[in-house]
Amino acid sequence: MIDREHNLSVVRQAKLLSFSRGTVYYLPRPVPDGDLAVMRRSDELHLDYPFAGSRMLQGLLKGEGIEVGRWSAPRFTGHVG
Repeated sequence: MIDREHNLSVVRQAKLLSFSRGTVYYLPRPVPDGDLAVMRRSDELHLDYPFAGSRMLQGLLKGEGIEVGRWSAPRFTGHVG
């Protein structure tokens, strides 16, 4: 939608399309490989134990030697999709 080679500036194009400039310039950071492994395992555990809350999920991961915080465990599951 935004054409950097167009006569209109990127700022003007963003304004015309009602985009914030932050959206135009945003580049997502790649997820570290270690986090991907934790996300994958967290998702598998969530499928096995759909009733597991943050504390149980953290305990299950800790039992496998994966140290994550209580609030990080369910967040990792949410990113896998």
